[in-house]
Amino acid sequence: MLRLRCLLLTGCSSLPFKHQSLPSPIVSCSSSYFVRSKMESMSYTTRSSSSSSRKLLFRQLFEKESSTYTYLLADASHPDKPALLVDPVDRTVDRDLSLVNDLGLKLVYAINTHVHADHVTGSGLIKTKAPGVKSIISKASKASADIFVEAGDKIRFGDLYLEVRATPGHTVGCVTYVTGDGPDQPQPRMAFTGDTLLIRGCGRTDFQGGSSEQLYESVHSQIFTLPKDTFIYPAHDYKGFTVSTVGEEVLYNPRLTKDEETFKSIMENLKLSYPKMIDVAVPANMVCGLQDLESKAA
Repeated sequence: MLRLRCLLLTGCSSLPFKHQSLPSPIVSCSSSYFVRSKMESMSYTTRSSSSSSRKLLFRQLFEKESSTYTYLLADASHPDKPALLVDPVDRTVDRDLSLVNDLGLKLVYAINTHVHADHVTGSGLIKTKAPGVKSIISKASKASADIFVEAGDKIRFGDLYLEVRATPGHTVGCVTYVTGDGPDQPQPRMAFTGDTLLIRGCGRTDFQGGSSEQLYESVHSQIFTLPKDTFIYPAHDYKGFTVSTVGEEVLYNPRLTKDEETFKSIMENLKLSYPKMIDVAVPANMVCGLQDLESKAA
């Protein structure tokens, strides 16, 4: 049974985006204290320490074919109810947009943690169905998008923001999006780690410019240094887990609790099969998931 728990989190503040001026719709953050297989959604009410309160809406959505999590975050207290999607999948775009519509939200951004190899991103398809939505990916990925981000950038949505942390290793362009810090931002923080850090695991490092040494450094310097109660929301899970914390992974991750040399040995001996979707997914994701449309236009 799905069990939800409300958390009281702090409020919000607006900070500038480093490279481009972004529209200010979207906000959301929250937390969960449970584990369930293939959970599709949840929401939380949060309250600021000031006299005004904000409702921060959060949904975790699941795509079963690739075991991918998509995350919807929105500022339900803002007049426009701006929202963003993290790691949308092409197969579930209609579901995601229907949910956005049902909740009365205005989708502003479709953002990816990296160029995925196991599914085609829904970012491009979303843009064709919801004009005005901007796609976001890291500059290091060298993929197509409307907005490119780098380490230290802040993606504003409403009075909240996502901090961009460069976490290469699974691929050269991996980033982790972390909800804002400070007394005016929701607590505990949330980290959307893509394939860099999974629950009790991590992404493979044997393709797309991957490096076990780089991944180890990324996790230990950019994720494990976050507060221990920071929630970890990965792009995938294959064992029925939905959320972890930095503190849990520091203690119990069977790979990343090891020293670096042991970790590198583990990764070199995984003997994983060739990703079945990589030859389709990577070329498509390099053009925002619109490979078919671009080839027809050529």
